[in-house]
Amino acid sequence: MTFLGPLSRAAALAGILLSAGFATAPAFAGPNEVALLKSYIGEWRGRGTLVGASTESVVCRLSLSQGNSDKVNYSGRCTLAGTNLSVAGTMAYVDASRRYEAAMTSNATFSGIAVGQKRGSGLIFNLKERTPDEEGKDMNISAQIALNGDAISVAFEVVYVESGDSLRADVPFAR
Repeated sequence: MTFLGPLSRAAALAGILLSAGFATAPAFAGPNEVALLKSYIGEWRGRGTLVGASTESVVCRLSLSQGNSDKVNYSGRCTLAGTNLSVAGTMAYVDASRRYEAAMTSNATFSGIAVGQKRGSGLIFNLKERTPDEEGKDMNISAQIALNGDAISVAFEVVYVESGDSLRADVPFAR
């Protein structure tokens, strides 16, 4: 079984916050798309569980604010077993792609873009990525975030390709 060290947990936390965060491409969205994104501006708090070789509590904060033009900026931080992870990025509706997109950078050298779709009155963002861990071993990362009404819910999984070991997290956020 692979030891899931602090940097691996940080990558998992990056996925959690990436899922909660969001595109750097030019955005020229209609008023409904912009209003939906802006409805999530504010301060969010989350508490959940990360399950891997052991189970640990995860505590997160997420702040969404008005960005340039029709974009929404975000920054967040999660704490897990003494490890802190911070992320930042921008989310927008990109007319050229006819979709919502979210981009993120983190202090765990993890970055990515999540694609979002409108579902009912909310948004669902999905991310699938393959990236090496701190030892150069490949990890498959998948994440889903649901923005619905006055809640954000994040589900995230990291699977180490060579060993099959995994980390899974579920974190609900509220204002």
